[in-house]
Amino acid sequence: MREAAAVLRRRQDDFAALMSAEMGKTLTDGRAEVGKCAFNCDYFAEHAEGFLADQPVDMGGPKAFITFNPLGVVLAVMPWNFPFWQVFRFAAPSLMAGNGAVLKHASNVPGSALAIEQVFVEAGFPKDLFRTVLIPSASVTALIEDDAIAAVTLTGSVAAGRKVAEAAGRNLKKTVLELGGSDAYLVLEDADVEKAAKAAAAARMVNAGQSCIAGKRFIAVAAIRERFEQALVEAMNAYAMGDPRAEGTKLGPLQSVKARDEIHKQVRDSVAKGARVLLGGEVPDKPGAWYPATVLTGVTAGQPAHDDEVFGPVAAVIEARDEADAIAIANASEFGLGSGVLTSDLERGERIASKALDAGMAFVNTPVASDPRLPFGGVKHSGYGREVSAFGLHEFVNVKSVVVGGS
Repeated sequence: MREAAAVLRRRQDDFAALMSAEMGKTLTDGRAEVGKCAFNCDYFAEHAEGFLADQPVDMGGPKAFITFNPLGVVLAVMPWNFPFWQVFRFAAPSLMAGNGAVLKHASNVPGSALAIEQVFVEAGFPKDLFRTVLIPSASVTALIEDDAIAAVTLTGSVAAGRKVAEAAGRNLKKTVLELGGSDAYLVLEDADVEKAAKAAAAARMVNAGQSCIAGKRFIAVAAIRERFEQALVEAMNAYAMGDPRAEGTKLGPLQSVKARDEIHKQVRDSVAKGARVLLGGEVPDKPGAWYPATVLTGVTAGQPAHDDEVFGPVAAVIEARDEADAIAIANASEFGLGSGVLTSDLERGERIASKALDAGMAFVNTPVASDPRLPFGGVKHSGYGREVSAFGLHEFVNVKSVVVGGS
């Protein structure tokens, strides 16, 4: 696993260029993604043995302990938006736990899928321990039904999650599902507006807004809503569209024209139902899957920008009366992946983040981010189970109780 990290670092530029070619990621973001994958490999190389160590249990007599055994082969159905990170997020802990892996990647990133398999080959992993299959989504059910597959992990849409969960349930196989989100950030009246706007823009624009944990709904209390909007427009305006292969580009094209058109329809439908465009919101007159940084205000329930996941560079500002109202609006969503609180009172932010928000992750004054050291996952329609950290590694092991009695 350490050698896999070394291979990733040696070929960082190559893999970043591959992601840029396949799904439009900027080279800067691609290099950072590969570096994160390498850190992930090193982390589990260092910590997996401790996570898997037998845990003694005092039963007042016989020897008793809990041991962790691999399940077998884990099938991973992965998306295109983070073509390397999504895979290594599952692969490093799963392989270190003693499992094998089969990857069914998104159909628009086959080069990344094959390159990841080659990383493990170059690193010297046992033959066929990690394999990529280039198959259509319609063939996934047959894989799940195969006796060779012990468990399934999927990152994708709610619809895809339902299908995988249904097939796995019929076959009584363990699943972990990460199904996206519509992350809410509370902007409280005591927030530093300029800092809050910059944090919000950074949260919204990660990977051109094509991230399950990108900030999407910014719920600002009425007292500062207008000032926050003005600052957010200024911060978002700094994300200019450009060639993703050019150094310094902050906003590349989206992954496809079809995806771009779907996002624009969500914007138009929201405006038709009362939202107002403060920035962007128009399809550029040039070929390609381009969409500008966009800010909507007047966003209310019943609009796509409020109710649905907008998977692109569109920030929705929602007004709340006060803290309690902001929390209620945030929690009314069907999703519950990430969430944020922007406030100058850290104790207040910690209280809301830890106790009040219905989400698998809650960050105060900083954008939500995945990290190998923290469990990653959500609640409600954002899925179930956890990835990375000790919790993620333990998802795909047999947690076995052992008791050794007298002779």
